[in-house]
Amino acid sequence: MEYSEFNPLHLDAIREVVNIGAGNAATALSEMLGKPVDMGVPNVELVSIYEISERFGPAEDLVAAIYTHAEGAFPCNLIFIQDEDAAQGLVDAMFLSRMSTDGREFPPEMRDSALGELGNIVLSSFLNAVSRMIGSDSLSISVPGVAHDMLGSILQFVASIFAQSGELALLVNTTLQLEQEGEDLKGNLMMVPDPGALEILLAKLGVL
Repeated sequence: MEYSEFNPLHLDAIREVVNIGAGNAATALSEMLGKPVDMGVPNVELVSIYEISERFGPAEDLVAAIYTHAEGAFPCNLIFIQDEDAAQGLVDAMFLSRMSTDGREFPPEMRDSALGELGNIVLSSFLNAVSRMIGSDSLSISVPGVAHDMLGSILQFVASIFAQSGELALLVNTTLQLEQEGEDLKGNLMMVPDPGALEILLAKLGVL
């Protein structure tokens, strides 16, 4: 389907899936960190991948990104982007929950491993909710990769890689808040369905 073919009913169905997926991810993070995690109501946009850079902040901002590919009934690419401070704050919370230290003294590769694990929780939990909604248990994701760079470089990478899969991206802007710290850890979840995958999703939801 082309962007112009999506009507309000289609977009509402997609937003419902995203809201449930985001809530599922927040619950999984809460269980992993051993503390309440609130997630704000996600803002969901369906855009051309060539417009992605217009939806984010300054190109020189330092960010951390976790990316993966899902296969099965709803094949898609996913990437979770946070500014560097927010990503490191999430890693701190993970180490505090497990080792009573924020882990700032640990080597970068150890912290990146933790960040990849956190990203895997966010992305796989999101996809598990999607899988349940379409009545499939055949979704699986690749081992997440982690990258640190300027936002412009990350988005250029996203556009070049994802353009091989599809031309539409789902952008999910939301806020994670760890209640005990009172700190907002904002994140952007991006999903680029493989060709034909959105049609499969909408058909499973009964709106196509």
